[in-house]
Amino acid sequence: MPVKKAHTEAGDLHGDAAAAATGIGNGATDDSDLAERESRWNYALVGSGLGVWDHNYRLDRKYYSPTWKTIRGMAPDEEADGDYEAWLQLVHPDDRDFVVHAIDRQNAGDPNYQIFEYRERHKDGQWVWIECRGACVEWDENGVPTRIIGTDTDITARKEAEETLSRLSRRLDLALEVSRIGVFEADIERDIVQWDDRLIAIYGLKGASRLIGGDAWAKSLHPDDRERVLGLSDRSVESGSDFQQEYRIIRGDGAERVIRARSAFFVDGNGHRKLIGANWDVTEEVALRNELQRAKDLAEARNRELEAAKESIEHLALHDYLTGLPNRRYLDKMLGERSAECRAKGLALAILHIDLDRFKQINDTLGHRAGDAMLQHAANVLRHSVRAADFVARIGGDEFVILCAVDPASKKIAGLAERVIRELRKPVRYEGHDCRFGASIGIAIDSGSTLDAKQMLLDADIALYRAKGLGRNRFEFFSASARRDIISAKHLADEILIGLERNEFVPFYQLQFDARTLDVAGIETLARWQHPVHGLLTPDRFLDIAEDLDVVSTIDALILERALADRRVWIKDGLSIPKISVNVSARRLADPDLGKKLRALKIEPGTISFELLESISLDDCDEAVAANLKKLRKLGIDIQIDDFGTGHASIVSLLRLSPKTLKIDRELIRMLPQSSEQRKLVGSIIDIGRSLNILVIAEGVETADHIRILEELDCDTLQGYALARPMPAMQIPSFIRAGSWRHGQIAARALQTQLRRALRSRAAK
Repeated sequence: MPVKKAHTEAGDLHGDAAAAATGIGNGATDDSDLAERESRWNYALVGSGLGVWDHNYRLDRKYYSPTWKTIRGMAPDEEADGDYEAWLQLVHPDDRDFVVHAIDRQNAGDPNYQIFEYRERHKDGQWVWIECRGACVEWDENGVPTRIIGTDTDITARKEAEETLSRLSRRLDLALEVSRIGVFEADIERDIVQWDDRLIAIYGLKGASRLIGGDAWAKSLHPDDRERVLGLSDRSVESGSDFQQEYRIIRGDGAERVIRARSAFFVDGNGHRKLIGANWDVTEEVALRNELQRAKDLAEARNRELEAAKESIEHLALHDYLTGLPNRRYLDKMLGERSAECRAKGLALAILHIDLDRFKQINDTLGHRAGDAMLQHAANVLRHSVRAADFVARIGGDEFVILCAVDPASKKIAGLAERVIRELRKPVRYEGHDCRFGASIGIAIDSGSTLDAKQMLLDADIALYRAKGLGRNRFEFFSASARRDIISAKHLADEILIGLERNEFVPFYQLQFDARTLDVAGIETLARWQHPVHGLLTPDRFLDIAEDLDVVSTIDALILERALADRRVWIKDGLSIPKISVNVSARRLADPDLGKKLRALKIEPGTISFELLESISLDDCDEAVAANLKKLRKLGIDIQIDDFGTGHASIVSLLRLSPKTLKIDRELIRMLPQSSEQRKLVGSIIDIGRSLNILVIAEGVETADHIRILEELDCDTLQGYALARPMPAMQIPSFIRAGSWRHGQIAARALQTQLRRALRSRAAK
């Protein structure tokens, strides 16, 4: 049964309207006054959106205002029968029991149910939220309610707003939980800080209250950081500026952690100055980029923080962290924009692809910090070398790109390239060292409606490749011929890889002969490519590309295995092949698994010799190469220095390596018949070999004079076209058995003897 208080509230809200509706007045009010008051209250009710209902059980009459009907989708003049059971079926099933209970409690005068909310089905089928207020205004002599008046309000929009706010709050809490951010709110005037559970966990204050004194944070600071951080914090409080720092703490459990912190000031609704902040542990994880912060108006502050984090992420996504220059992603975006701009304005687009020369040496000798400093220096040089409208980007490693929009007839790009190269060649002082490096630049320029910036970037890369190939520290403009060369090299590289799969690389053999007896002393194994279209190719046709592909070691290993198999066939066929020499590349010689691979081949000791190119720089062998050379000796594999006299080997390296054999380069042999100086030089090399107990092989023996002179110089072994040309394995047995090289040399020696006799006879006359 409604209480008096409810009656008073209802009366305050609707007393006049109720009086007007029932005809109850104070006696002093005439009909016109009642009409005016009724009109005034009706307008007020309609304007307020309140739907009035009046259940008069004494008169068995129920009234529902037009607004009440509008809330439910009914027409204002539509009759509402007021049937309780029928109306109850329109209530949401989940709310129905609650509504029945609430009405009962409302009628019983329970103040907790004077106002309640529920969902009711709208006439068009949707659910609307209704806030119901009701109170008893009349009751009979037994205290039974006889008249109840109330209002209904459509609060659907408010409910949706509350749900949206709740959803946003849940999302924020989940975001904080996932990112492990701890939040605090400090009351500056009362020196009290409220920490959330995450922040308490971060600081290791297990079991601590959320309401913590202001000095708790200061006590947790690492002693070495405390003075600095507290000073910054005090200045922040005094000035009201945001606080952003990274510092160490000693957790409650004694562990040392690194914390990144941000905080901001705001004034709450009561005018109190407060500080909102966020902390997160960055010791073992990537620093969080999104910083969430509460401010005076939490919703607005959250939006500002999220927007700031978004802008920061976008900046980081488009810029290089080290130099601050735009990155490759930003460049891809600008390529489209600049090319469109050039097409629209009739300008030419110039792309300069810049690669730093000798940068790796600085990294390797002075460390990556020095390398980073050089990259930052290079970035500054590029910034100051271009116009404000030009675009500079670092696209990775030590590579940069410049985009310039210029007049098609302009020749300023060459000047820009020269200026960049000149500035980058200047020494840079770093920690007491003068760091020197340079730059190679590839340039592509195009204009017109067909301008394609992405293709131009590829063209600039081709030009850069050409600049580096021509000696570095220079610039080259793109040309169609350069593109053809690159395409040809790419095609050849693909064919090399296919050739390895198809076993197209085969060994050819060139016999070596004792200089005194012309007996077979050994065989050098030479790599050949049996190309399906171009026929037999020598290494000068494919070796450079194979080195770029890093497959020379693979070719070396393949040739060695084939040579071992061919030697076994020759031995079985009754041929005596004292030794086979095979080439070994620098990369294979540095392979840490080389020893294991060679042991698997079960090489007979003393039958194989590895030829090391003197260009390998034997004086500067690293630990891996030195270790492998020792393993070769243990396996009974001899070491032979190839092309001696034109590379880097010194007498010291000969003493250190103790090779079994050295081979004099063919360029020193070629001019022996015509040059006494060459004969003296070759004779000296042979004497050095003999003094060090090293056998000497002369390659490039092309004539009988070569054979004679080398025999006179006491050379050990001869190799060249005068005796035998390179040949496939199947021709070796027949060639050795025929002994044709002996017959040719006997005839040549007889002819030389006759010539000498004739000359002596003529001189005697």
